Amino acid sequence: MAKESMTSSGATALNTSNYNSNRGRIQNFFFQEQEFLYWPASARSNSGNTIFYKFYSTHMPNLWQGNSMSAIQNLMSKLQSNFALKQLGEISLFLSIQVLRQPACLFLTLQHYAEKLLQDSGFADCKAAPTPITPKANSNDNDNQPFSDPMLYRRLAGPLQYLSITRPDIAFTTNQICQHMHQPNVQNFQELKRLLRYIKGTSSFGLPITTGDLTLKTYTEADWASDPSDRKSISGHCNYLCSNLISWSVKKQVTFTKSSTEAEYRALSAATFDVVWLRRLIVDFDLAQSTPTTIHCDNTSAIALAKNPIFHARTKHIEIDYQFIRQHLNSSKISITHIPSTAQITDILTKSFLPARFHDLRRKLTIQKLND
Repeated sequence: MAKESMTSSGATALNTSNYNSNRGRIQNFFFQEQEFLYWPASARSNSGNTIFYKFYSTHMPNLWQGNSMSAIQNLMSKLQSNFALKQLGEISLFLSIQVLRQPACLFLTLQHYAEKLLQDSGFADCKAAPTPITPKANSNDNDNQPFSDPMLYRRLAGPLQYLSITRPDIAFTTNQICQHMHQPNVQNFQELKRLLRYIKGTSSFGLPITTGDLTLKTYTEADWASDPSDRKSISGHCNYLCSNLISWSVKKQVTFTKSSTEAEYRALSAATFDVVWLRRLIVDFDLAQSTPTTIHCDNTSAIALAKNPIFHARTKHIEIDYQFIRQHLNSSKISITHIPSTAQITDILTKSFLPARFHDLRRKLTIQKLND
């Protein structure tokens, strides 16, 4: 299912200082213009041209993306005749995200943001670490002592959540660190410093966006009872469109699970929910999926439970998840496929690894340097 790529993009600054008073005028312009059919996120013409846009209610730049530069310029001309407008050209920096154009892809990176974070935290000249977190080891009593400066911990940990927008390779570690914002201990601060040292060596890393067959696929995983503080499980899943990583999630499960199958099944349910939402979303981008979305899972028991039409009493406590997954299996929105644990990409979102395995998973996650 190949679609024409969005070859043209840009940014504009629309004077919206009186946005509330002009809101009606702006809406009327978009819904009354005759050449394009407009709705809140896109504009399509009978000639096949498509423009996607994002408006803000402040002086923030507004984004435009389309498959025809002439159609975008035509729309800009119409806007300029109605509103104060400044064209900023091709997008290169937005909300600290650098958009670097390459012959075969767009490259998204937060390198400037990462370097500023390291400079502000005093880690600009530190020794780089090969991984963001080390495999867990038994900690001593001194490591469990409260950290002396919780405000420093919070000031360093907070920006990491935004950095993970283009760096899912640090999503698991960031999730672990941010769970202790209220009362960090010495060990937590050591883990935070380790992550900053990893960022030092990978500040230029980012996400490539390429063209290709726009089929949605998903990987899901759970690490059963892995949190030593409360023995709750950690769920993770990531979604690809073509070879592009478009969304991911790392989350501690809310409830306790009594088996790895139950933990994996709850992770599978969360991934299914995300897939259903994404399938509905990309319809607006004219990318309707003609086949079921494949969800890759490495737990054979969870897959068997999802496909078993007979619901056993022993699994009644996860009946809602069971019925939800079964409904979308039967409606052909998803299909579930077994994948070997060695090929499970989402492992990087749920557990720590030694450098060799971590770097292999990071590569499969498509996190890389520019031109790699």
